[in-house]
Amino acid sequence: MRVDGIKRRECNAGTFLLFVMFAGAATAAPALENFSQQLDHTESIKTTNYLEFVRQLHELEARTTEMSEAQKWRLRYLEGWQATYAGESDKAKLLLEAVINQAPDSGVRAKATSVLINLLGVRHRYEEAFEYLDRALDNLSQVTDREAREHILGEGSQLLSEAGQYDLAAGYAKQIIAEYPTGRLNCLGHMYELQAATRGSQTPVPKALFQDGIDRCLAVGEKLAADTIRRDMAILDMQQNRIDDALSILDGYYAEVKGFDYPDLTAEYDVLLAQVYWDKKNIPYAQKYAMAAVDIASKSDLTEPLVKAYQLLYQIERQYGDLRSALAYHEKYVAADKEHLDDTREKALAYQIVKQEVESKKGELETLNKQNQILQLQQALDHKAVVTSRLYITLLLTVLASIAFWLYRLKRSQLRFMRLARRDGLTGIFNRQYFVDEAEQTLRYVGKSLRGACLILIDLDHFKDINDTYGHVAGDAVLKRAVAVCQCHLNSCDVFGRLGGEEFGILLPECTVIQALERAERIRIAIQQVDSDEDVPLTASFGIAATAHYGYELRRLLIAADSALYRAKHDGRNRVVVSMDDYAPRATTGSGQSRRTEASPYASPAE
Repeated sequence: MRVDGIKRRECNAGTFLLFVMFAGAATAAPALENFSQQLDHTESIKTTNYLEFVRQLHELEARTTEMSEAQKWRLRYLEGWQATYAGESDKAKLLLEAVINQAPDSGVRAKATSVLINLLGVRHRYEEAFEYLDRALDNLSQVTDREAREHILGEGSQLLSEAGQYDLAAGYAKQIIAEYPTGRLNCLGHMYELQAATRGSQTPVPKALFQDGIDRCLAVGEKLAADTIRRDMAILDMQQNRIDDALSILDGYYAEVKGFDYPDLTAEYDVLLAQVYWDKKNIPYAQKYAMAAVDIASKSDLTEPLVKAYQLLYQIERQYGDLRSALAYHEKYVAADKEHLDDTREKALAYQIVKQEVESKKGELETLNKQNQILQLQQALDHKAVVTSRLYITLLLTVLASIAFWLYRLKRSQLRFMRLARRDGLTGIFNRQYFVDEAEQTLRYVGKSLRGACLILIDLDHFKDINDTYGHVAGDAVLKRAVAVCQCHLNSCDVFGRLGGEEFGILLPECTVIQALERAERIRIAIQQVDSDEDVPLTASFGIAATAHYGYELRRLLIAADSALYRAKHDGRNRVVVSMDDYAPRATTGSGQSRRTEASPYASPAE
């Protein structure tokens, strides 16, 4: 989120001011001596007094014949900024590209590039955005305008953070801090760095760093940036189970955030408050803030808070026992989650594509340089003896071998990226998206021949308590051990993936309900008996759904298996429950005994 730039979605200029940083009526522009001063003043108020900015822009446009060429190009940049803010994307793109390609001043070109990167991100044209960012960073050494340099570095930090490249994002933020040790730009640098660290760091960020960033922003009047850092501090408190501290931050500054009339941050505060109240078991307040988040996020195309809000509302309705509403929210959650995952994957893929293209161009350039060198050597060697000719042949073979080696490494890099896109980073098994793709393909295959299949959902019992008691390192080790146990009981044709957190899914093709129940029971016993260096007790609950009762649509199987899993949790955990429409299934318990349990596709919530 840029505090001095254009927000990452298209909107009408009349809807609201982008960032309401100062209260009060518009102030009259001071008496200005020349066009350069007037352009400076107009640019300085574009985010703090938008209406006055537009008025002064019209005044300048009426006097373009009196301006120098450099001033005209600066005016065209401001026109491109205003068109972007007003949602006139095509007009803005033409204006900004003209400035980038023709303006004589490197600072103006850099500012126009940062706005165009922002615009391309809004329009989901991520590959173009990364291409412009790569060129801008290559040319950054030629830019002396301090504010223009911050625009490029800040835009790069945000775009890379959204693509999951948190280390690079933090690196550009630190460069801003190093170049601007005080003032407004220093505040923004700390905001970008904390955003990247909160989302990408493996170790918790010290709270003192958050408070330092807040103090720096408040000292220069950047309240919106300060509240953005407070949001990240609340996220850290929630991750470390300091729920009351998170509630104090979010509730204490909620009214101020709403006063900014900035939907992105307001929706994030709403959904975080909903999660806090859910953890505190205050269901009415959790529902209130989740509904507020849905209202804002659905109107503003904000997928991440929308996913979290729908998930909470699904859990709330299950808690209330309203299964019809719960199912409706679950379907909305699945759709929003898929859209969010697709958008995130699209950003990550665009970054990798541009990165590969840059490396490929560098390789091609190196190859051309080497070919030129070879030609020069060849011309020289025509006048030399046979011994020198042999040297040339050796050199040529060496160059060709190096080119072949580089191509081999490039191919390996591409294959590695494809593997990473499919695998869960911690456990190495399929991630949620690729599990869904593989499972749907397998169900289509077995469905054509009317062969049966079963879906098993596995959830590790009391996993949050394991993390809280033994630490996240022990929690990660538990997840890896559970995956290793499951893999010992899987066939080569089974589809196994991590659906999120401590939940896993297994699709067993050509498998009956009885066979699935027996295999799930063997896995349950194996997980319970697994040895641990930290002596961490571990059990798991299982939910099973079969195509014989729910058909070959993965969504129905997931809902049915999830209900069976919920029944297993409700009935005491460490057991296997089968969900069927017309069959009272056997549920196996941790004691090895079995009993008859009624299970339906939608189980009632636990106490």
